[in-house]
Amino acid sequence: MIPQATVDKILDATQIVDVVGDFVTLKRRGANYTACCPFHNEKTPSFYVSPSKGIFKCFGCGKAGTAVSFIMEHESLSYVEALKYLARKYHIEVVEKEETAEEIALKQRNESLLLVTEFAWKFFKDQLKTVEGRSVGYAYFKSRGLEDATIEKFGLGWAPTGKDALSIAAREAGYREEFLIDTGLSIKRDNGTLVDRFFDRVIFPIHSVSGRVIAFGGRTLRTDKTVAKYVNSPETEIYVKSKSLYGIYFAKNEISRQDRCYLVEGYLDVISMHQLGITNVVASSGTSLTVEQIRLIRKFTENVTIIYDGDSAGIHAALRGIGLVLKEGLNVKVVLLPDGDDPDSFSRKHTLDEVASFISGHEQDFISFKTDLLLGEAGDDPLKKANLINDIADTIALIPDAVKRAVYVETCSSRFNIDSSILSERISNTRSAMLIEDKKRHDREERKEEHAAAREEVKKPERTSAESAQAVTPESPLMNDPYLAPSERELLGFILNNGEDTLNFDIDSDLHTEEPMTVAEFIDGSLAADNEEFCNEVYRKTYEAYFTLYEEGLNQEQITRRLMDSQEREIADIAVDLIIPKYDLSVKNYIDSMTSTQTQLVMYVPRSVIIYKIKRIEKRIREYSEQLASLAVEEQDEAAEIMNRIKKMYEAKNILDERIGRRFIRK
Repeated sequence: MIPQATVDKILDATQIVDVVGDFVTLKRRGANYTACCPFHNEKTPSFYVSPSKGIFKCFGCGKAGTAVSFIMEHESLSYVEALKYLARKYHIEVVEKEETAEEIALKQRNESLLLVTEFAWKFFKDQLKTVEGRSVGYAYFKSRGLEDATIEKFGLGWAPTGKDALSIAAREAGYREEFLIDTGLSIKRDNGTLVDRFFDRVIFPIHSVSGRVIAFGGRTLRTDKTVAKYVNSPETEIYVKSKSLYGIYFAKNEISRQDRCYLVEGYLDVISMHQLGITNVVASSGTSLTVEQIRLIRKFTENVTIIYDGDSAGIHAALRGIGLVLKEGLNVKVVLLPDGDDPDSFSRKHTLDEVASFISGHEQDFISFKTDLLLGEAGDDPLKKANLINDIADTIALIPDAVKRAVYVETCSSRFNIDSSILSERISNTRSAMLIEDKKRHDREERKEEHAAAREEVKKPERTSAESAQAVTPESPLMNDPYLAPSERELLGFILNNGEDTLNFDIDSDLHTEEPMTVAEFIDGSLAADNEEFCNEVYRKTYEAYFTLYEEGLNQEQITRRLMDSQEREIADIAVDLIIPKYDLSVKNYIDSMTSTQTQLVMYVPRSVIIYKIKRIEKRIREYSEQLASLAVEEQDEAAEIMNRIKKMYEAKNILDERIGRRFIRK
């Protein structure tokens, strides 16, 4: 068994475009990629890959799934073998072992840390609505030009001046002291009392790629120089600064669609640019740019534009970032704003068109950027000029793609009027030194892997021929109960695609409730009220898996990703089939454009639940009728009882028929 932490690491590292691109030639089309399907013969491409959703879909043969299922299908591998394939591709060590009680406890602990962090987030948001929060925190956000919709989108908040307000509220809500301390939300004093890390500060929550709040940044509004301007969450099991990018959850789709990521430095830089309308923006959140952060960006695009302040600190950060981005195989450009401006202030001074025009007009590749920056310092000094050229050549050497290196060599050669062969020799020597160092590092890591594998090696018995014969493909879920399957499939589809959407019934509707319900809660509550569960085994397992994750506090995107990559491939196949549309019909798109999703859900979800209940009743009527037909003549009392049950079933069915507008009544 591959430990869940390793599985998560593999799935986090996996880029579907990168994986599928190893086998087919992908061409960008908008936010997606297209190709001729590798699973059937076709001349016109009908195979699509969505990097933002992490899925592929062929509208010709119908095959669909994630990177894991692509490898399973294309290479005829099992789930575990596909994970190992991806682990090798991304150089991730896999040490198989049984999940221990400690590992199970660690998984539960991580979820507890996430839950207490999300409680704190809701607390800070609520505090922004208090008298103190509005007069101080909210007033600050408004003074920075932030609109209410932006404040709500990014979940900004206020930590009250009381130094233990959050700790008290969390304890009263039942959260353990241990988790408050371990998330860094609370600090334990020597006398045993808890105080808050964040107080008297505006709060910027930090989200993971999947949208869960994992940490916070708090900014003081005081001018006292003895008070730190920013206080940030410490590193925890759920928050590693070097692997996190501020704003990535809100930016990832637009990064993929535009095939470009703008990289800035601070929270407000991201927020102001998003508010302006430039939403493919993320920040390194006050830390120096890291390799892990660049690899996270690479999951959505290979093009990065660094937008930093025009002061010396911004220039230094840009110079450092260029090398890191290039070494990871991404394309990099640099934009320096006028001195005295940062992306936040610049966004607030200008319109969307003006900012977009400035960026496009001032983007420089790294050769032009370094040349313009350093050539003035070099002047006529030949040694300084030679050092500049060597510096640029060493930067080119970082690029892993040989064709790109060759193009940059020609550019540099032309710019400095120097023989390209001289540059190529310098680059070759630099790369040779890099490769030697990389090999040493790889050998060290390989030895560590061998030692780890030797320690953990467990011999597994060979599968017998009898066991192999039993390992057959499970029958279609429709075979479990063909009559109820379509309705169960429809309800499950609503849950997987719209589970978190809210059903807002009219106040005069008999379905209206004081507290709006989500689609998932409505369907689950409706079935629970009649003590019903899905008859089809795979649909039931998928349904239960969804609500297990739902109750753990995961959001819709996290749940569907987990289900599509589930080790139980029946669940994964059903999830993929229901989440990814079978056909891209223009008629459906037209209908969707005429009726809002909310209206459609209010119309069709309750109707689907009622139809399912009708089918359950009809199934019971058939079963009772079969029992009645099998009774002997002398079993009149039992026959009368069954007939009475059938009558009640028809009465219940007629009521439901009326609710969905059916006017026929059986007698």
